[in-house]
Amino acid sequence: MTTAPTPADPEVQQDQPWLSPGVKGIGSASFLADVGHEIPTALLPSLLTSTLGAPAAALGAIEGVSDALAGAARFGGGVLADDPARRRKVAVGGYATTAVLGAATAGATAVWQVGLLRAAAWTARGLRVPARNALLADIVPARAYGRAYGFERMMDNLGAIFGPLLALGLVAWLGVTWAIGLSVIPGLLAAAAIVYAIRTTPRPTSRDRVPLRIGVRPVLRGDLGRLMGAVAAFEVGNVAATLLILRASDLLTPEHGTKTATTIALGLYTAYNVAATIASIPAGRLSDRLGRRGPVLVLAGGVLAFAAAYAIFAVTGAVIAVLAVPFVLAGVGIGAVETAQHSAVAALAPADLRGSAFGMLATVQSFGNLAASTIAGILWTATSPTVAFAYLTAWMLLALVGLLVAARDR
Repeated sequence: MTTAPTPADPEVQQDQPWLSPGVKGIGSASFLADVGHEIPTALLPSLLTSTLGAPAAALGAIEGVSDALAGAARFGGGVLADDPARRRKVAVGGYATTAVLGAATAGATAVWQVGLLRAAAWTARGLRVPARNALLADIVPARAYGRAYGFERMMDNLGAIFGPLLALGLVAWLGVTWAIGLSVIPGLLAAAAIVYAIRTTPRPTSRDRVPLRIGVRPVLRGDLGRLMGAVAAFEVGNVAATLLILRASDLLTPEHGTKTATTIALGLYTAYNVAATIASIPAGRLSDRLGRRGPVLVLAGGVLAFAAAYAIFAVTGAVIAVLAVPFVLAGVGIGAVETAQHSAVAALAPADLRGSAFGMLATVQSFGNLAASTIAGILWTATSPTVAFAYLTAWMLLALVGLLVAARDR
């Protein structure tokens, strides 16, 4: 006697459409969560300096500590997300907690309260990332990982565009404090979207339970380990977008003045986010179409776009049309890279270590970005922006070589 296949069986999963209600739910959660946390992020400088009278150094310290905690939390969240039942609870709890704590900064009356709430919110945000990515791999056929992660990245990037715009409107209407407080609404809607996505997926059974353990060594074996090495090289050169904005502002200020230069630089950053949004799904489709080597080749293409962007940033002048080119290249690069990284990890990681693999990826991203921004900032200050961007370009080229080797091995 044979048993009927279940929705979780690979044979059945391969025949399912990739843009399922679950994928739409996770994509909606990414969009709403990004809208929710971009509001307090955009208004945090004003809250600290104008409302609470804190110096700029306080903002730097709060953001630095919060980013470090988020990076550590992503590793721990990956370990928790190895278990299918536990990853559901971590995802829902992470989205809801981030929303509540982020909005709670509106009621802070002292700088230390803002720092504590921001750090706690970013820790919760870090915990949920591997769980969300592992959930997406649970509900998508392997042949469509690229498209599914491209859709999720597209929705996330849309949130990054819409969130600051909504923040500007809310500030003009209600003021900074109310705007930050109301950010809880899209954040909680994101948690509801994750609950909806989970309700559309098969419930894990006792046979699916995975014991809690730290799986660093198994994650770094074989193809996945080689990929992580190339990803680490990329992330050590993947500087925060704020340095791109600073480069444009510095170049444009002598001719246009500080205020106009800042406005133009923010417009160029919007173009960066739009390019990332547009590039995500085509990058995912190409990754799926190219087969086993697809994610690595798309990742290599994104790294090449970054290398070209940084090289232009190193030598460009104050021509707005020319400055737009590296912003768009970097946007296309990040859209392709993030999509390909996630789809590659989903394809290469063992199912019982998928959470740990996504946690390792997120940790590498977090601490690599911290190292990139820190070292580039030091080189910028001690020598020149040209040297800083040349340094970043060198890391991109090193990562590109590693990825091409990995693609050949695949």
